[in-house]
This record gives sequence, C-alpha cells and structure tokens, in this order.
Amino acid sequence: MKQTILMMAAVLCSHWLAAQEDSTSLDNVTVTATRFPKKISETGKVVIIITKEDLEKAGGKDLPQLLNEQAGIVINGAGSNPGKDKSVYIRGANYNYTAILINGVPVVDPTGVGGAFDLRMLPVDQIERIEILKGAQSTLYGSDAVAGVINIITRKGGDTPARLYGGFSYGTQHTLRAHAGLNGSFGGSSYNISFVHNETRGISEAKDTLGTQHFPSNGMLQNAISADLDGAVTNTIHIKPFFRYAFFTGSYSPEAFKPGEDRFRASLMTAGSQASYNFSKGSLTGLFSYDEVSRSYPDGFIKAFNGSKKTAEVFARYDLHPYFQTLMGLRFDEVSMKQPNATTPDTSSKIISPYLSLFLRNLGGFNFEAGGRLTNHSKYGNNFTYTLNPSYLINDQLKLFVNFGTAFRAPALSELFGLYGANPNLKPEESQTLETGVQFTTTDKKADARITGFMRNTKNIIAYVNNQYTNYNRQKDHGLELEATLRPVDPLTIKLFYSFTEGKVTTTNSSNNGDTTYNNLFRRPKNSFGAHIGYQVVPALYINTNVNYYGSRHDLDFSTYPSLTVPLKAYTLWDLYAEYSFLKQKLRVFAQVTNLLNADYYETYGYAVWGRAFNAGVRFQL
Repeated sequence: MKQTILMMAAVLCSHWLAAQEDSTSLDNVTVTATRFPKKISETGKVVIIITKEDLEKAGGKDLPQLLNEQAGIVINGAGSNPGKDKSVYIRGANYNYTAILINGVPVVDPTGVGGAFDLRMLPVDQIERIEILKGAQSTLYGSDAVAGVINIITRKGGDTPARLYGGFSYGTQHTLRAHAGLNGSFGGSSYNISFVHNETRGISEAKDTLGTQHFPSNGMLQNAISADLDGAVTNTIHIKPFFRYAFFTGSYSPEAFKPGEDRFRASLMTAGSQASYNFSKGSLTGLFSYDEVSRSYPDGFIKAFNGSKKTAEVFARYDLHPYFQTLMGLRFDEVSMKQPNATTPDTSSKIISPYLSLFLRNLGGFNFEAGGRLTNHSKYGNNFTYTLNPSYLINDQLKLFVNFGTAFRAPALSELFGLYGANPNLKPEESQTLETGVQFTTTDKKADARITGFMRNTKNIIAYVNNQYTNYNRQKDHGLELEATLRPVDPLTIKLFYSFTEGKVTTTNSSNNGDTTYNNLFRRPKNSFGAHIGYQVVPALYINTNVNYYGSRHDLDFSTYPSLTVPLKAYTLWDLYAEYSFLKQKLRVFAQVTNLLNADYYETYGYAVWGRAFNAGVRFQL
C-alpha cells in the first residue's frame, strides 16, 4: 500500500515536471461516453482514447496487444500467439463483461462461451481510433457493458477524391502483415475500402516439460475486407452503409502440457447502415446491422457453431436549453444460434430496450448525467438499469467526478440452450459500480493526470457447477488506476499508468448451507504498470519505447480434480520502435523489436509469451 501512495503522490505532483491528443486530456472529444460528441471536461465518465497516430506508430502490434497496454485492461494471451484466443478483463471483471462496438454498433458472438466477442476478428489496420469507456454502461449500451465498452472506429474517407494507401511488414516466426486500401471524398460524401492479410507460424502454446518433445508451433492466418460509405443526401442528412468480412484460421494446443495441432476456423460477416439527420438543436440517428458468425473445430467433439445477430436502433439528441440536453432511444436485438452437428434445436432470444438520459451541461462548471434503461428479454423478462454521473470542473483544469451505475449481462444462448449444462431458467447477472476520482490538466497543457478508484458488486453470477449453469455467486471487486501524460519539451511525450485490482467471490456451499469467500481473479494480475516514451528526433524521425509490467497471478489446473491453483509468474515486456518518413510523410519505414525481460515466464503454466520478436516494414499513401 505504501508503494501505491507514493505513486499517487508522484502523479499528482507530475505537473511540476512538465498537446497531441492523449487519454487523460480534458480537451479530448468522445462520442462513446454519451452517444454524441462531447468534450471529456463535460462528462465525469472515464475514457481512454487510442488515436490514429497511436495506431500508426504501433508497428506490428495487433488489437489485443494495444488494448493490453492501457490502464486497467488485461488481455489474456495478448503476448502469446496472435492466433491464441483472447479474453478481455477490464478492471478484473469477467471476460464477457465488456461490450464491443464497431462504430457504435454492438457486435457479439452468439456461438461463443458466454457470448464474448472474438477480438482476433478485428485487424488493427482497418481501425482509425479506439475509445474505451470504463464502468457500468448498460444504460446506454445494454447487455454486457458491466465493466466497460470498447468502441472500434474504422477508417474514414480521405481529403482527396482518391488516395491509395497500404503497408507491409515481416518479422520473427514468419510473421507477415500486409494491408491496402482506397479512400477519398467528393462533395460532402466519403468512402473507404480496405483489405488486410496477416499470418504467422507462431510458437507452441504448450509447455514441453521434458524439453525433448519439440512441440509444434501454433500459427494463424487472417484475411479481412471492409467497405464504409458516408453518403451526403443533403447537408443535414447522411446515409452510411457498411460491409465487413473477416476469415481466421489457426491451430492450438488443447492442454497446457501436450503438443497439439488442433485446428480452428472462424468467420465474421457484418453489414448494415446508419442514417443521421442533424438539425439546429440536435440530431436523429437510425441504424440496422446484421452479424453472422461461424466457428468450426474439425478435431473437436462438436465440429461447428453458427450464429447471427440483428440490431435495429433509433435515438435522438435534443438540446432543450444551452445547459440542458436529452437523449432518448429504442433498441431491438435478435440473437440466434445453430449447432449443425447437434441434436439441440436452433435457439434464439429477443431484447427490446427503451432508454432515456438527461444531461445538465456546464452550469458554473457543474455537469450531471442521469439515465435509465428498461430491458425486456424474451426468455427471462424485465430488468432496469440506471446511472448517476455528477462532475465538477474548476478553472478548466481540475475535474472532480463520481459515477454510480447499475449494469447487467443477459445469459448467453450457449448458457440457456447449449449442449453442456444449459439452464433456460437463468437470471441476468446484475452489478452496481461506484467510481470516483480527479482529472487534472496544467494551464500550459504540458501535463495531464487522472486518478480513479472503483468498487463493483455483482450478483447472480452465472457459474458452471455440477455440470450445469446456475446463478449463485456474489462477486466484489475494487481497485485503483493512475494515469499521467507529460510533455516537458515539445517533441517529447511520456505516458505512465499504474493499476491495482483485487476481487473476491462468495459461493454458497449446498452441503452445509455455508458461504465460502476467496480471491478468484485468475489470470488477472493484482498490479500492472506501463511506461511509454516517444520522441520526435527530427521531423522525419520518430522513436518510442514501451515497458509493461504484469504482476504474478494464479490459474486453475484443470487436469486435476478438484482443480488446483497454480501460480503464473510476473513478467515484463519491453519494445523499441523507430520510424523514418520520406516524400513529405507519404512513405514511412519502421522497425520494432520486443523483448521479454524475465524470460522464465515462457515456461509457466502453458501461457507462452514470445521471448523476443522483431519486425520491420513500410507504410505508404499516394
């Protein structure tokens, strides 16, 4: 605890040591926090922004690796093979407690365990910006937004009628990344079309305990195309159709200590359109999207899973007064799942949810949001969520904020109707989250800092017990996050974060009607730290270095019964990136090296991390 207090003091005093957009600036504009553009200084919600510039200077990193470098976020498997399954843990919450959006539209995998979306299906080269919204967000975004929301904003049209862009890189373990695209604008309309190809031979995901078995590598291949159009019907009416398709295949080890070349294939198709009408005092937006997901395991007991999701939504923002805004909307979701090789019939569920939010804006520095959402689920009935979010801005520099919100996760189709332990009587998981903190920006914009503390209580947790899904657990989590960005001199940027997360679950023992409480944040470190330093040496040369530390954690040994707890060692990743620009920055050459500072982590319990990786490449735009 003493270390935590010292780090808090260091961040609070960092402005004495001392702007490109960063995650802790009060001047940033977010669309995810309120469903319409709003400066972070006017909302008390905790938002992290990964900018277009951050993405361009990520080198050979994929989406899970980029998310894993943010405060309070752990992506299990981010440092391993790109083909390994990825689980998102925001503030220690369960892997299916995060809502994933593409351009504000939710995407899910109806066929997955718990319905969690597979981040491997989203190539980073098609992304322009990422907004991460933490805390209970079900009032705005419905099911799954228990710990937060990750909004993936795709590339947009350029500033010329036609511009060709692309990139290529090659690195360790035959890791090849290539992308190409065409974008442009004409009148008030714009378009973007892109193609991405990624592949790697990878490394073995399992540990060779004898050191002589030469486990095979587990690689992957990914192809993806996307098309986005923003058509201006008039100056105030825009129609935005979109289409995306991604194919992913790879191999994996079925157990921690056994070699494996079990195969895995998946595809994602998303299509739909948004339409928006802007008027003097607000806007009206409507959208429809259709997602189709398929997964196959040729070497598994169940060979294939197919699912689909339909979403239709309409919402309107209206400014009743310069100090008072409203947002109201209605959303419909239909999710269905098919198991071609199973005897279980096809299943589906429908959700209808109206919602309303009220915003008090900049009343002498005071801002306030209150909102509620009523959800009607075709299987379990109704539930209600709400949020209260006051904040106070002092001299445009210091923001104090408090957020209290409730959230829920609807049972996934695999839990209600799947082959293993299905229970059609499951209730939704429900949570209450309280977060409070302070955010600060210096007058010269050379330093920003944010400190956030949170507590989250969740009930009716769905657990797999005695070969059946059931509601019975209670979970309590709490933690602290510290973030700072420093710009002591103009070409130098320093970003720091520290996160502390702890959680306990309480389970009911049916044999003696007693309760058992224990720490259960498996695979999630209690402590993590990150430091990023970027320097523009000359206009053509940029370099940065990144260090991330992940503390020790625990996992369960599923080869034993009952499962035993095993330790996973702490590890540190360090990487160095350099980029040189030619032809007025139309051509960029980059190189990146990543090193595991304590290499013994490679030999821990079946969670291999690349010990050392190197890649180099080029990016261009014509």
